[in-house]
Amino acid sequence: MLLEGKRFLITGVLTPQSIAFSAARAVQEQGGEIVLTNFGRGVSLTEKVAKRLPDPPDVLELDVNEPDHIAAVRDDLSARWGSIDGFLHAIAFAPADALGGNFLNTEWDSVATAIRTSAFSLKELANGMMPLMGTGGSVVSLDFDARVAWPIYDWMGVAKAGLESVTRYLARDLGPKGVRVNTVSAGPLRTMAGKGIPGFDAITDSWSRRAPLGWDVTDPTPVGNTVAFLLSDLSRGITGELIHVDGGFHAMGTDLYFD
Repeated sequence: MLLEGKRFLITGVLTPQSIAFSAARAVQEQGGEIVLTNFGRGVSLTEKVAKRLPDPPDVLELDVNEPDHIAAVRDDLSARWGSIDGFLHAIAFAPADALGGNFLNTEWDSVATAIRTSAFSLKELANGMMPLMGTGGSVVSLDFDARVAWPIYDWMGVAKAGLESVTRYLARDLGPKGVRVNTVSAGPLRTMAGKGIPGFDAITDSWSRRAPLGWDVTDPTPVGNTVAFLLSDLSRGITGELIHVDGGFHAMGTDLYFD
């Protein structure tokens, strides 16, 4: 029971196929206690999905781009638990015109939305939760390897590169407070977010045959389990890291990234 007695905020649970759902389940299976978040109409969807977890948790409203929402969640968790041991940032969004091969034509407003929601929000949420992490803890986010230019990923790729950089700078600034900050680069999965990317199959089709361990695009469990590990004390020497959970695809050389 790696997480027995520990408490976490988990964002991004929308469907049972969500990486965040697998992470939430893994945390509970390892003895952790959780609260989920979503916002707007998504709250009711998350509440329904939460019932499928081993111990259905509460769902709080959180639009990570609204400072008042972050403060309200912090106040709720403070009253509920007094402190938390970490959180999962599973939040990303880009407008349709920022994806799908439109890189040269995307306007700044769409780029700004993608970067604010997918990268800057990690810093905002970390700042908001720090008063509850006085004794240290772990912050984990979800990435898609931004070291290369992917087909059709466009400005979301830029936003993910920003997320990776934010991870390193947060690790630098929060490390003295005992807080670890890492990001997990998952292989492509048929989540709601993945389905929303035009031409997503162009990435997924060749992934499983080129990954040394293979890759099941319908199974987020390996990623969820890695999140649980990073939230646990077993990862206490790891921070500022990008950890690949992709069947080993990333290690096979840049010539294998594309057909």
